[in-house]
Amino acid sequence: MQAFDVVIIGSGPGGYVSAIRCAQLGMKTALVEKYGTLGGTCLNVGCIPSKAMLDSSEHYHNATHTFSEHGIELNNLKVNLPQMVKRKDDVVKQTTAGIDFLMKKNKITVFRGHGSFENRNTVLVTAADGKTEQLSASKVIIATGSKPSSVPGVSIDKKRIITSTEALNLQAVPAHMIIIGGGVIGMEMGSVYARLGTKISVVEFTDGIVGAFDRTLSKELQKSLAKLGFEFYLQHKVTEASVKGKSVSVKAESLKDGKTLELKGDYVLVSTGRRPYTDGLNLDKAGLSADERGRIPVNEHCETSVPGIYAIGDVVRGAMLAHKAEEEGVYVAERIAGQHPHINHLLIPNVVYTWPEVASVGYTEEQLKEQKRAYKSGSFPFKASGRARASMDTDGLIKVLADATTDEILGVHMIGPRAADMIAEAVVAMEFRASAEDISRISHAHPTFTESFREAALAATDNRALHI
Repeated sequence: MQAFDVVIIGSGPGGYVSAIRCAQLGMKTALVEKYGTLGGTCLNVGCIPSKAMLDSSEHYHNATHTFSEHGIELNNLKVNLPQMVKRKDDVVKQTTAGIDFLMKKNKITVFRGHGSFENRNTVLVTAADGKTEQLSASKVIIATGSKPSSVPGVSIDKKRIITSTEALNLQAVPAHMIIIGGGVIGMEMGSVYARLGTKISVVEFTDGIVGAFDRTLSKELQKSLAKLGFEFYLQHKVTEASVKGKSVSVKAESLKDGKTLELKGDYVLVSTGRRPYTDGLNLDKAGLSADERGRIPVNEHCETSVPGIYAIGDVVRGAMLAHKAEEEGVYVAERIAGQHPHINHLLIPNVVYTWPEVASVGYTEEQLKEQKRAYKSGSFPFKASGRARASMDTDGLIKVLADATTDEILGVHMIGPRAADMIAEAVVAMEFRASAEDISRISHAHPTFTESFREAALAATDNRALHI
């Protein structure tokens, strides 16, 4: 049995970042990974590859639809999807290789195999060939992430009824893809194929897409995706998905009038969220159990009911976001080292990498209304931005919500060009409890997209926006 100060199960963004921070703080650290490459879902079949495909498809879409207006004339454009997938694979390979390098640089011992508990201080690693090894540690961090979930009546066969993992590896552009679920993953992968010419049909149970976001962003994104060719069937409950040869059929019941909807296509992409992945961890041997949603209960310090065992990322409460897992991973490492780190889950931004991009931090307008909190709102449309007009990216807006009395910023919600990057300014502002007026009095370079944030802040302070 090998002894360590800390053993981390799972090498996704939460796990590997936590391992690095533990090692930096002088702990003898082990990282256990079930699969052949490090990086978890995010680096291998999630965040990184999907962004690579989104970028490739956006290049093609612009070449097809906007280059001529820019004075760039092209002929005989075509999609080489296998090459697009190969480039994505190369990006993944480079990124995961970088994690291998970081493990060696920080002298972290990596064990390949399935990690499970023997007891509260012992982790059993079972390799693919069946060989086992025991690791002991006074501290264990569970960072095993999540897996795609489905709905009753839909069986994922990974051939025609697929998840985002399989959608990243198609070798031909589908004629028609039916997406079950209007969440972030479905809208991103749908964008990839819609740009390449696929008809996209979205069947969503609720009355809006990307439901975790401010309602204004949901409506604006739906408008933008409709321009791309998406069709939406909101307030429909999927009852069945079936495969016949190379075609698929989805049946759904309208929640408004009870009528049955049937759609036929080439693929069904199941995008109904993800579930915490704790399969085979043997939590009971460590004195732990999951809650009714499969999550591991933790306190405000990400520590479970068993002292010395922590859990982070998708297996615990909160948003399933890679950067949230990273923050928790660093937080736990520093807590173990006796430090007093800070993490504010309200100020972890959320992003959809469609185009226009969607980004949000803080409270939504709906949450403030539910709290009966007095607030004021200001917004600025990108169609009024000179920089946005120059780049032909005029869809969307920025909305700033501020306390009615103190003017402290309570939430910032963006849909527009480079919103994923612009949201960082809002996060910094809110971490320092800035007011809307603080932002409105900061000079923003002209012409930039970020000027729109200043204008929205001006609009929230006595309706003082300058350019609308």
